[in-house]
Amino acid sequence: MLRIGIAVEVILYCASLGRDWNYLFASHGGGLISRQASEILLSSESALVPRLSWLVDLAGHFHISESTALFLTWLALLDAALLLLFGLFTRGAAIATWFIHLAAVKSGGLLSYGVDNFTTIGLFYLILSPLPDRWAIDHRSRNVPLKDQQLHAFFRRVLQLHLCLIYFFGGLAKCLGLGWWTGESIWRALTHPPFNVIPPEVLVHWRILFPFASISTALLETGYPIMIWPRATRRLWLLGILGMHVAIGLTMGMYLFALIMLVLNLAAFGPGALWREE
Repeated sequence: MLRIGIAVEVILYCASLGRDWNYLFASHGGGLISRQASEILLSSESALVPRLSWLVDLAGHFHISESTALFLTWLALLDAALLLLFGLFTRGAAIATWFIHLAAVKSGGLLSYGVDNFTTIGLFYLILSPLPDRWAIDHRSRNVPLKDQQLHAFFRRVLQLHLCLIYFFGGLAKCLGLGWWTGESIWRALTHPPFNVIPPEVLVHWRILFPFASISTALLETGYPIMIWPRATRRLWLLGILGMHVAIGLTMGMYLFALIMLVLNLAAFGPGALWREE
């Protein structure tokens, strides 16, 4: 679930930015926001975080122009994600996807948002987890043996705890804001460009549901680390969280964000809650 879901997420990320990749990441003012501006801010945090300039400078030693180097970087990310999708050279594909994606996200830090951070989290867990899995081509066709399943369970447990922390503090922040008790925060989110995909007249017609939706969201997130563990409530809470992210994707046009959150939740708690754990 994690391998295939993350691969699809990155493939869609590449597809969504394909035409604008060079425009977004060009340096010296050639792009929407100079890549150098983001990387200067990044250097003040750490000099070790991957960035696209490393790959562009490497290509420059072979007399490859910046635009060509950026295109090759996009193509390398897409190819690595495709290998990851099919489970071919899985470990190397996971590392390459994580490195190039992280470099792109950090070099475009002024344009990135939550989906990029959560994709990075998913890729990080993937490169540390036992690979290949039983559905990967590496195992089925190349006879690469499966790794210790106890190690697999360990990394899945860490991912579960990580999600519990994310949802709890996200929900707590919502509970502390007055707008999440009155529905005003959801109104603002749905009417703020570029997330205003629903016509205003439709929102006005259904405004009575906003307080219910916002309070339910805050309680779902805050109660996540408590209600996701007992068998009696795990499936209900997981379905509630999945429904919440589907609603966010459809009503705000945040499809990639919804997808990565669905993938992380299904990889962490899907086995045993929505299908039989093997």
